[in-house]
Amino acid sequence: MSDKYKASIKLLVSGILIFLGSSTFTMAQETDSTVTDDLVFTEIGADTAVTPGDTLASANAGKSVKQDNISFAEAEKPVTTTDSSQQQQTLWETFIAGLFGGFLAFLMPCIFPMVPLTVSYFTKRAGSRQKGIGQALVYGLSIIVIYVALGLAITVIFGSAMLNELSASGWFNFAFFMLLVVFAVSFFGAFEITLPSSFVNKIDQKADTSKGLGGIFFMAASLALVSFSCTGPIIGTLLVQASSKGELLAPATGMFGFALALSLPFTLSAIFPGFLSSMPKSGGWLNTVKVCLGFLELALALKFLSAADLVWHWEWFDREIFLSLWIVIFVLMGLYILGKLKFSHDSDLPWISVPRLFFAVLSLSFAVYLVPGLWGAPVNILSGIAPPMNTQDFILSGSSSASISKAADFPSKVKYSEVLKAPVGFSPFFDLEEGLAYAKKVNKPILIDFTGHACVNCRKMEDKVWVDKAVGRLIKEEYVLIQLYVDERSVKMPKEKIHYSEILRRQTDDLGRWNGDFQASKYGSNSQPFYVLAGADLNPLVKPQGAIFDAKEYAAYLQSGLDKFHNK
Repeated sequence: MSDKYKASIKLLVSGILIFLGSSTFTMAQETDSTVTDDLVFTEIGADTAVTPGDTLASANAGKSVKQDNISFAEAEKPVTTTDSSQQQQTLWETFIAGLFGGFLAFLMPCIFPMVPLTVSYFTKRAGSRQKGIGQALVYGLSIIVIYVALGLAITVIFGSAMLNELSASGWFNFAFFMLLVVFAVSFFGAFEITLPSSFVNKIDQKADTSKGLGGIFFMAASLALVSFSCTGPIIGTLLVQASSKGELLAPATGMFGFALALSLPFTLSAIFPGFLSSMPKSGGWLNTVKVCLGFLELALALKFLSAADLVWHWEWFDREIFLSLWIVIFVLMGLYILGKLKFSHDSDLPWISVPRLFFAVLSLSFAVYLVPGLWGAPVNILSGIAPPMNTQDFILSGSSSASISKAADFPSKVKYSEVLKAPVGFSPFFDLEEGLAYAKKVNKPILIDFTGHACVNCRKMEDKVWVDKAVGRLIKEEYVLIQLYVDERSVKMPKEKIHYSEILRRQTDDLGRWNGDFQASKYGSNSQPFYVLAGADLNPLVKPQGAIFDAKEYAAYLQSGLDKFHNK
């Protein structure tokens, strides 16, 4: 390999390593909190009282957050909660989703047939196999740089706070529902999503005329543009999912996983010729993969429609309708894989291969698995994706998890209950002051659950963890549950409670923004779910936590707060 290509490869590898190093450092530094640049949270002990009684002192007297008779300030030293493990888990999930999306994109008809052509081009252009390998490596790294740059652009344009705000927006969820439906229809073959031909031709000409590193980079850019009709919907879906998580680095992380999976086959085919010869030949199965992705896009789109329904309180897209549509989609996909359903661009299927049969069995079996959910079965695999159980019109099971046992002195109706629905089997308050007053009356600690209508992990916790007997008993019998929705926009706050939030950089004119400002200013976090075990002074008894999907671990967390409360 010539010194020229060695230097080029070293330069690109160094750039990738610097990017990964900076990303890792940022991941280590960031917490569940997202704060503005001019606000620094300083940690105080869980036992430190901010002020006696019900009032939390404010360092900025004019910026206190008021709710009825209690004045909550942007505390003198807000409690800092640093839990990077949950954030890193979210980023790993996004990275793996990106890898999966990249491998699926590679199987698209726009990309798969190009592998042997691209590899042979490098071999002929380089003049030797060694130089061809070097050019293929640069080509693969260029693909990674292009797609990571796209993810970073999303990060720079929106930022973490805006991504978190968008993920909880009804308009955001409805817009992406429509977008994913368009992507699905495109995969079904109704039309192709392409970039302007003049722009694509210019990049292609650059790839032909440029030499050295620049020419290879423009070849990678040409691949990204020419294959956009196939990869665009996958990239769009991945960016939508990454943005909806509210994590700052999620779009870039997802694009890195996507580009890595997409570039690996090109690079491996140049390094190991046997890899190329072992790949299956192009054929009608590529279009089958594309159409199946269309079915999956359509199913995923319903998740965003459900989120919009919950945020806007339409109350028509309930759990039964969602599951019915998913059952139909996966039955149709199974029939399509078997060749019983055909589109105009599909080739004839004279016989069924073994892989087709297994994929059809998988799709049809999944549809059958969803059927009991129509009568209230948990369907845990869809926890956080399907609408919550409290939207179910009919629950066949008469288990204790669905029954609500209230204390004799519990209010018959709580504030905002006409708008907000309680998780099945639980009796929460939705107003902080009302919940605090009741906690003082019964002398119990409070469990503040910062949640949201569009929060996936919040629904997973309620569907998978809160239904555990030990967890459910602790929440119902030992705590006063207060659920504070940070994305509730329909409940408007009275004028005396509206103030400008330095953290949200806007007025707290509705219940969601008021709750969000309180969470960020008092506890130094804007992620959901976020659980605070506290006494009447609102100071944490133990360190607040995000999602804990292990029921035993979550029960131990609740018990630790209860022990601290009784030992005070």
